[in-house]
Amino acid sequence: MWIERLDASHALAYRELMLEAYDRHPQAFTSSVRERAVMPLSWWESRLTSKLDAVFGAFEDGRLAGIVGLAFEPREKARHKATVFGMYVSAEFRQRGLGLKLMEALLSEAQQHPELKVIQLTVTAGNDAAFQLYQRCGFIQFGLEPMAVRVGEDYFDKIHMWCAPFAPSTSFNEPR
Repeated sequence: MWIERLDASHALAYRELMLEAYDRHPQAFTSSVRERAVMPLSWWESRLTSKLDAVFGAFEDGRLAGIVGLAFEPREKARHKATVFGMYVSAEFRQRGLGLKLMEALLSEAQQHPELKVIQLTVTAGNDAAFQLYQRCGFIQFGLEPMAVRVGEDYFDKIHMWCAPFAPSTSFNEPR
């Protein structure tokens, strides 16, 4: 298993894995598979080459098995913040530590940007595995957004979490 930052050459595999994520876990994402499936490959490439995004992939057996992104805020008054997006590990590769390795890569990237003071994310209420992973990485809950996502007739709440990228709890040199 290895982690690397994705680039335009990974666009097709990235698209496939994200469409799988939207399809299998629609409550976890604000975009739908229907919305994203019609996006041209160039849209996916731009996500991987944008200076405002850093997207990491976990590879297992030569396949893209997991992904996570970090979106940097372009607005002057909010440049101290970044947002985690698109965290997903394919079901067949779960329980192998890929999620933790992806978050470690993401936080390591964040620490290369000293202007960052806040990393934020949302996680669907009830997704205990993801919530616990984020806690393990130093994120703390600061709010709950009711009815944040609607899938069919069902509504799902989102837990809002944040961490400081330079806090001791986000250092991967020490066990937590």
